[in-house]
Amino acid sequence: MSNRAFYTADVTSFLNESTDSIIGKITQNHSQELLHQQTGAWLSQIDILQESMQGFNEGYLFFEFQIPRMGRRADAVLIYKNIIFVLEFKVGAEDYAAQDIRQVHGYAIDLHHFHEGSHDKIIVPILVATRASVRQRGSMQQVDSVYDPLRANSTTLRNTLQYCVDHISNPPPIEFYTWLHSSYKPTPTIVEAAQALYASHDVSDIARNDAGAQNLYVTSQALKEVIHQARIYQRKIICFVTGVPGAGKTLVGLNIATDVSAEKEEHAVFLSGNGPLVEVLTEALARDSVTRKAHKNKAEALRAATASIQNIHKFRDEYIKDKTAPSERVVIFDEAQRAWDQENTSKFMTTKRGQKDFSQSEPEFLISVMDRHDWCVIIALIGGGQEINTGEAGLQGWVDALEKDFSYWHVFYSNKLSQVEYAGRDISFAGIARAQPQNSFHLATSMRSFRAEKLSHMAHYLIHNEPEKARACYQNFKDKFPIVVTRDLQQAKAWIKQRARANETKGVIASAGAVRLKPEGIFVKNRLSAADWFLNEQDDIRSCHFLEDVATEFDIQGLELDWCLIGWDADYRYVDGQFEHWKFTGTTWKRRQNEKQRRYLENAYRVLLTRARQGMVIFVPEGVVEDGTRLPEYLDETFAYLVKCELDVI
Repeated sequence: MSNRAFYTADVTSFLNESTDSIIGKITQNHSQELLHQQTGAWLSQIDILQESMQGFNEGYLFFEFQIPRMGRRADAVLIYKNIIFVLEFKVGAEDYAAQDIRQVHGYAIDLHHFHEGSHDKIIVPILVATRASVRQRGSMQQVDSVYDPLRANSTTLRNTLQYCVDHISNPPPIEFYTWLHSSYKPTPTIVEAAQALYASHDVSDIARNDAGAQNLYVTSQALKEVIHQARIYQRKIICFVTGVPGAGKTLVGLNIATDVSAEKEEHAVFLSGNGPLVEVLTEALARDSVTRKAHKNKAEALRAATASIQNIHKFRDEYIKDKTAPSERVVIFDEAQRAWDQENTSKFMTTKRGQKDFSQSEPEFLISVMDRHDWCVIIALIGGGQEINTGEAGLQGWVDALEKDFSYWHVFYSNKLSQVEYAGRDISFAGIARAQPQNSFHLATSMRSFRAEKLSHMAHYLIHNEPEKARACYQNFKDKFPIVVTRDLQQAKAWIKQRARANETKGVIASAGAVRLKPEGIFVKNRLSAADWFLNEQDDIRSCHFLEDVATEFDIQGLELDWCLIGWDADYRYVDGQFEHWKFTGTTWKRRQNEKQRRYLENAYRVLLTRARQGMVIFVPEGVVEDGTRLPEYLDETFAYLVKCELDVI
């Protein structure tokens, strides 16, 4: 933590130090080309702080303080009278812009969440718009010891600091050196993590320093060693990596695909059939790349991003026409259990690509494409209970392909692969001579919800009608990760808006089969742009923040939000002590008789229930007696079941 600021001094030293000396120390740590505008901003900040803090005789000050999220720095952090002030300056600004308020608020929240020494300390974010008018100060409100942002200009900052000292009674003491050296545990979103990896950070930089992160690091290193050995010994290898939802499978894949230090021949591409995930990640990388000035324009940045991340269907189509080996010798297939079976692949190839004689499953074809090399590595990332669509081959599709035509390949597989949530049925590599289990190929700890690592377990029990286990599991994290249930959609929206602070994301999600939520205003048939929904600013009506457009399990699988509003319809309804599986066809509900179809529906709700990082509200409509498709008896018992799982009613 001590190296995370460009300038650090006790307040007395800062007040007695010359401006030139302070600027010199800051610029020594600044790695990028300095612009005159930036130096001018620092000069103004130093002048304002030295003027505002005259007479202060204790505390510590940091300039350009790194906030525990990748690449973010607060202009200044002041520790004074046991209060941590996070200061963001907008030099020359004549107003307090909403995005600037969210920015400083976000810094304060991230410091609270991800810096261990700040977890229980008082944090006050202050936006200093130097030329803005004086604003009347309201009452001070705080959540989790982080106060709502205050506003100040160049002349009112001193009074604002003093006001906080006078009105915040008995803040917990801060032992400076303990605070300074306490651990740093970032938990970035998948988008932030992808941006960090793309900007050449290591996977160990983007995860918490705990067992989950250690697992992530070990798995990444083991895969890199497999790739290296494949090249040296000219082997064809396939690796199966498993992980609970949110454990970092995608990060492992992205880490390898964006590893610029890899040998030229070991460069990899990350392939996913999840269109929204590819769209969001490539767009996010391109936007960030332009912001960092790594590329001249967005078009160029998008081309570069697609070299590392591609849609698997485009890759497949290209190598149907091109019979040569791909340029990449290492490919990572995300959500490999969702690859298509032979029936679905043949049907698609016949109707959409004019390939009438195509008789391979997607795993068979993809392995055959890589088999054109003399050496190569396929990394198949397998999620538990993630098959959500008709025609997905599951893990067995890969095993069948290997046994049928590629039994000479080397296979390294997670020792958890045979568990029913990954295989869906018994799995065996007995027909492949060179198959070995690997302990390091399983990611056991969810990192999506930094507040509730056991959320995926609780969701599993809830979906499978084990309310006692769900309740017991939830008790372990209920105080950190609220899950509430309501029958009033407006109340649900109000709840989620109240909790999402600063730039935290929030959105409405529902099962693609929840078509009778339409009268409530949740229309799952409406198509959305995933990039706009996930990435756009809060004032953009297309963004998730507006709580208008609804994402389904197909839009959000592999991605996440801080806060989720889940619409629960009668497609997965609780009746007489059991869950029933229904599908709306034409004008009526029909039972899902096929076991695979029932499992897809369960997995859809599993995806929805594991998307939130901080908390969620579940909305179950009341139903109406006049509408035979929305009868109250279709929904009442589901609501009662969720309450039985100890979810609070709002």
